[in-house]
Amino acid sequence: MTTTRHDLMYYVCLLRRFMESPTRQNMLDAKRILRYMKESLGHGIWYRRRGEGGGVKLIGYTDSDYAGDVDDKKSTSGYAFFLIGGVFSWTSKKQPIVILSTTEA
Repeated sequence: MTTTRHDLMYYVCLLRRFMESPTRQNMLDAKRILRYMKESLGHGIWYRRRGEGGGVKLIGYTDSDYAGDVDDKKSTSGYAFFLIGGVFSWTSKKQPIVILSTTEA
C-alpha cells in the first residue's frame, strides 16, 4: 500500500524554498515535520467504496493568500479535488509575480 501525505504538502513546499541555504530555524522546522510523520504513521488518504448515499461525489476547493511571503510579497495559491472522500489531485504554488489585489490572488 502506498500512502501520500497531503497533510504535509504545504509545510514541505514552504521549507523547500530554503534548501539552497537553510538556516538553523529551517533545520528545526524540518526535524519537527519528521517527528510529526513518525507520530502519525496511520494518517493517509482513505477512499470509501461508495460515497454517502451510494453515489460518487466530486468536490473541489481552491484558496490563495495575499502577499503571504514576507520576503518578496508573492502570494501562494492552490487547489484540492476529492472523489468519494479521498483527495486525488492537489497543488500549491507560489505565484511568479507580485499580486496587486486580493482579487488577482
